Amino acid sequence: MDVLMAEQPLVSTLNQLLSVPEEMEKLLNAPTRSYVRDTKAMASTPADIKEYPSSYVFVLDMPGVKSGEINVQIEEGNVLSISGERKREEQEEQHKEKEKEEAEVKYLRMERRVGKLMRKFNLPKNANVDAISAEYRDGVLTVAVQKLPPPEPKKPKTIEIKVA
Repeated sequence: MDVLMAEQPLVSTLNQLLSVPEEMEKLLNAPTRSYVRDTKAMASTPADIKEYPSSYVFVLDMPGVKSGEINVQIEEGNVLSISGERKREEQEEQHKEKEKEEAEVKYLRMERRVGKLMRKFNLPKNANVDAISAEYRDGVLTVAVQKLPPPEPKKPKTIEIKVA
């Protein structure tokens, strides 16, 4: 009995040393900044998806994003990933530099979204990932993914019967 009592403080001390404080555990399980940024971008990037007899069409509003800064790619074999980033306008930046000398600029209202735009779509099995086209016009990106032709029905194969 005395041996158990003597070991108990040692065991509790070891448990305290091995256990992770609750605050530290929260930090270890917290999502990364890039994950949070991507999640916000995906939630705030509107998209329409249309199905035609020969293709799927994805239409995304990406105002203020330059066409060269938009990435359209296939990930993991069948995930269509579309991303871009809207930056502040160059004119505003030049104007800022001029006024920087005179006074500090304060936004009275800032409603236009600046930052990352992103969406990911799982493509159906009949999507032809080798036949994708993208067009960007007036802040709207249209991505067309052609469908694979339906498989031709297999013709019955006749097996010759040999007579023994």
